[in-house]
Amino acid sequence: MEGIINVLKPPGMTSSDVVVWMRRILKTKKIGHTGTLDPGVAGVLPLCVGKGTRLAEYITEQGKAYRAEITFGITTDTQDSYGKMTQVTPPNMKENDLLRVLPSFTGKIPQIPPMYSAVRKEGKHLYEYARQGIALERTPREVTIYQLKLEKWYEGEFPRAILDIECSKGTYVRTLCHDIGKMLGFGAHMSYLLRVRSGPFKIHESWTLEEIEDAASKLTYSFLLPLTAGIELPRVILCTARANAFKHGLPTRREQINLSYEGHESYVQVIGDGELIGIGVLREQGLFPHKVFG
Repeated sequence: MEGIINVLKPPGMTSSDVVVWMRRILKTKKIGHTGTLDPGVAGVLPLCVGKGTRLAEYITEQGKAYRAEITFGITTDTQDSYGKMTQVTPPNMKENDLLRVLPSFTGKIPQIPPMYSAVRKEGKHLYEYARQGIALERTPREVTIYQLKLEKWYEGEFPRAILDIECSKGTYVRTLCHDIGKMLGFGAHMSYLLRVRSGPFKIHESWTLEEIEDAASKLTYSFLLPLTAGIELPRVILCTARANAFKHGLPTRREQINLSYEGHESYVQVIGDGELIGIGVLREQGLFPHKVFG
């Protein structure tokens, strides 16, 4: 059994909980996720099965899309609704105040990872320090916000807004909400988050755990997608002879590849006899194996 499963993770479970649950249902240990979602967050969580586990690093690198709710005037120590409130100040703000600052958070921006995160420092997760009441200095990281759109605005003592966000890997949406509130001067926290896309996997195509369990009990596995569904890389299709050479770690010359070369090293997915046989590196000299599936 191998492939990718587009799972709709429910709130209340960790990403590792979903993996353990799926191993029990599919009766295989070779399953892994492609980047954690916080326990309170729902949405798309691609799982890799069998040979698919070797693709996890490529899927993780791809962009993400979220729908988030931000509540203004309340800050928390975790930057989301699960933490302790650290400041409560009813803000005197309007929708236009938010619209005015949103452009400042698009494109490449620096983010300081929150203390309640899985980022490691000196061999420990930051959240381990946070639980001990220790706050460490953290180095800002550059992330990219491709799109930041106000979907809906709610007036009130503590105004709320729904944001649609497209961003790069490694973006902390709760930190984005926190920083928006900080710029406005009122403070804010992320009060809800739904991941609607991870790479090519979309929420309207995802499967709930109950749907997967029901299908597996009937020995139907339509939820299991082919390996090629998991990565957004250019394709190189090799003839049988060159595919066999690739599987044995041998390169293929440029003139034997039907793919334009942009003049810089790039990764490609390599297809042989109709199936994904590995990930290659396209260089000026030709195609070189990077990861071979056998």
